[in-house]
Amino acid sequence: MTYTIIDCYTDEPAGLGVPPYLGTYPRYIAGYLNEDVNYLTIDDLRLWKKHNGIVKETKLSQKTDITTYNLTVNHKNIEKILEETQTLVVVLGVHVPGKYLSAVPGTLHEIIPMLKDLKCRKILTGPAVFGTQLFGGRFFEKADLSIFDKVEHLMFNFPYKDVKEYSVKGASIIKQIPGLRMVEIETGHGCDIGKCSFCTEPLKNKVEFRNKEDVLNEIIEFYKLGARYFRLGKQTCFYTLPYAAELLKEINEKCPGIKVLHIDNVNPVKVVMDRQNDFAITKAVVKYCTSGNIAAFGIESFDMEVVKANTLNTPPNIAYEAIKILNKYGSEGGSDGLPKFLPGVNIIFGLRNETKKTHEENMKWLSRIYNEGLMLRRINIRQVAIFEGTSLYNEGKDKFLKKNKKLYWKWRNDIRQKIDWPMLQRVIPNGTVLTNCYAEIYDGNTTFCRQFGTYPIIVGVKGRLELKKFYDIEVTGQMLRSVTGKVVKKVEVVYQ
Repeated sequence: MTYTIIDCYTDEPAGLGVPPYLGTYPRYIAGYLNEDVNYLTIDDLRLWKKHNGIVKETKLSQKTDITTYNLTVNHKNIEKILEETQTLVVVLGVHVPGKYLSAVPGTLHEIIPMLKDLKCRKILTGPAVFGTQLFGGRFFEKADLSIFDKVEHLMFNFPYKDVKEYSVKGASIIKQIPGLRMVEIETGHGCDIGKCSFCTEPLKNKVEFRNKEDVLNEIIEFYKLGARYFRLGKQTCFYTLPYAAELLKEINEKCPGIKVLHIDNVNPVKVVMDRQNDFAITKAVVKYCTSGNIAAFGIESFDMEVVKANTLNTPPNIAYEAIKILNKYGSEGGSDGLPKFLPGVNIIFGLRNETKKTHEENMKWLSRIYNEGLMLRRINIRQVAIFEGTSLYNEGKDKFLKKNKKLYWKWRNDIRQKIDWPMLQRVIPNGTVLTNCYAEIYDGNTTFCRQFGTYPIIVGVKGRLELKKFYDIEVTGQMLRSVTGKVVKKVEVVYQ
């Protein structure tokens, strides 16, 4: 049997698989199939279908075409590969809409016309089985799925006793990717609170954690294959992991020379509860992870009326305490030019019981955080995307999205102008040297660069640097969510 996986990229509350991240789904499926599997991306397919397989050079006045940026080693042979494919597995689905610097996830409406004439057996899997939407403030995308022979959610929801094997075998698909990837590592799934009105995670998984040795073995296998960038991001809360501190220590011991080791989601309540253990997990993250690390706090709203109506995980006073704790232990500058470990805040508009007071409460707490000299590395703001099966879909739907739609951009801009901009000046002041910034795309005569990491800051540099190379960059200014800089030196880094 000849199998091909097409990775259309995934983004969920627990887990990111949009380049430069490499998600778990195609890897596990490749390990499950246990054969030489062809790995393609939606970019490969677009290049073939829309551009006749021709990679065009970006002119000085143009922006890099990020729809065909993430090609695999197979892009020149895609027509032959698909002709010989007997079973095609499509991995697709975005549940947390965002903006991506150098990738565009595929949608059902995009990919179905490109696949309908293929004669092979077609399977759709990934988060799209529960719905997908690239944009906030909307319901999930609906499409005719009749071209697929199977729509299979179980293909990505393997029990962990099987993931133990599949995750190691499937790591080999990284050999079909010519560029660098930050490998998203799953440690557990499900949410131990699991009641947020908009969240799809409880629909897919019960709370369960992988064995520490299984996680380590997967990382070691990628390490042997040359991977050096890792994020323990495929979980709803890193602090809930029973062996969090031990795992970080052992990764350092068994995989020396890792360039980036970061985490992602953290429940602020668990940060405060770690006080019982003398903040052992926070201290371990600071000690064993690389700098520039962020704990993504899913606070969603500082308005207690919204917190209660949507059964959110964290009241504002607990969120504030957790922010203070991470600042106490993680605000020191690290080797990459950024503080070692800071909180990030997620805000969602369009939830139940949202009023003008909601924005006032958000600004009150964010202003307090700023005025007390604390640091937030980033604030993510989005309108909620509504998926079938969630309590928000069942009760309320888009009532408050519609009601407050006209206010969303004003509220967002208030946070950007009054909090984000001065906060960036505090966290990344002029003169800071950000090391190992990867030149990703052009926008006219500007090159946009980022460090590898969790929610890395975008750095705009005048001129057209050689792409997919590393540079040390001195910060010269701050925008609302990015910084400007000048190259200090080009860095030689060995590719995986």
